[in-house]
Amino acid sequence: MGQTIAEKIFAAHLRDTPTPGNMVLDIDVVMCHEITTPIAIMDLVDKGMDRVFDPTRIKAVIDHVTPPKDSKTATQAKIMRDWARRHGIRDFFDIGRNGVCHALFPEKGFIRPGYTVIMGDSHTCTHGAFGAFAAGIGTTDLEVGILKGVCAFRQPRSMLVEVTGELPAGVVAKDIILHIIKELTVDGATDMVMEFRGPVIEAMDMASRMTLCNMSVEAGATSGICLPDRVTAEYLWPFIGDEYESVDAAVEDFRRWHSDADATYEQTLTVDVSSLEPQVTYGFKPDRVRNVGEMAGTRVDQVYIGSCTNGRIEDIRQAAAILKGRRVADHVRGILTPATPDIYSRALDEGLIRIFMDAGFCVLNPTCGACLGMSSGVLAEGEVCASTTNRNFNGRMGKGGMVHLMSPYSAAAAAVTGEITDPRRFLD
Repeated sequence: MGQTIAEKIFAAHLRDTPTPGNMVLDIDVVMCHEITTPIAIMDLVDKGMDRVFDPTRIKAVIDHVTPPKDSKTATQAKIMRDWARRHGIRDFFDIGRNGVCHALFPEKGFIRPGYTVIMGDSHTCTHGAFGAFAAGIGTTDLEVGILKGVCAFRQPRSMLVEVTGELPAGVVAKDIILHIIKELTVDGATDMVMEFRGPVIEAMDMASRMTLCNMSVEAGATSGICLPDRVTAEYLWPFIGDEYESVDAAVEDFRRWHSDADATYEQTLTVDVSSLEPQVTYGFKPDRVRNVGEMAGTRVDQVYIGSCTNGRIEDIRQAAAILKGRRVADHVRGILTPATPDIYSRALDEGLIRIFMDAGFCVLNPTCGACLGMSSGVLAEGEVCASTTNRNFNGRMGKGGMVHLMSPYSAAAAAVTGEITDPRRFLD
């Protein structure tokens, strides 16, 4: 019987099977940030086990509240900083070099096809875009990962999500994944790996694939994953060029991770996007999704463009295409957060930051702060935000606030009109 890509990765990393259905895997990359990791660090210190399994395979960053907003967040950053120095963790990205983890680490070439990746962050599934198994974990598992380089998972079950058709203008990966989550509901893929396939996926760049995989957890999935191909190889080429004779050779090698034709899936979902419209959430669950036209006219107080979902240069370009030559509505606060310093620099070089500033946006350093209501864009009670982030839970961006998730195109359109708007009117 054939294997899925997830089954192949598990088999290649299997350390032990302590009980039926449970598999202990060797981990290629343990990622850490200053919100969840300090708890694990201090617990290991208290237990007299302040060690790391391999400092070269630990990647650490301060990204959720940066720079710190108060003494508590400054202390969290200090714990990370001291720990990284103590153990010689060279891939530690402090303030000035830091960025949103799920954008920064792929940008640095840390993720490769066939890798196993863990982090104390639910959106670690983003890295599955590279053909890796990447999953968010709890504090105890993170401690074990830091100390031993292993993590336990259930035997993988996969869902095949095949995306077909031709993507209409003004409709992007964010719209696709919101539609998929609506179809599946927030627990429709629980304990499964969502494997994204089909001609639409094959035509996507890595930024779009990362957007899809990033939000797979919102359907309950353990991870999202795409088959590594030429797009993957070309993205990674600056980091793998000394390992392969050519991009073609890398592409051929990556095929060993492709799911077999006779692999078994728990479920198959086929989505034809040919008539898909821009999507937007309502209410307080990511599966509460409507066509943007059904929400048109809903007033917004703030527009946020950024996050590990849509803070990449491709996302900024999309929003800028609508904002160029226009201003945000008088009652709207516009906030742009490029996800990494490199993205910020590229946006500067391309003149995109000027477009945002001329439109009336506040442009911030890379940070996760607003996405989870910790800093740099928190909502007041009763306020509404059009956001390119990934969660619209009650109070997510501030107590009593409402978050409508949407694409960069749709967020930029809402900024200009001051209400939820079909962005295609600006793209004709």
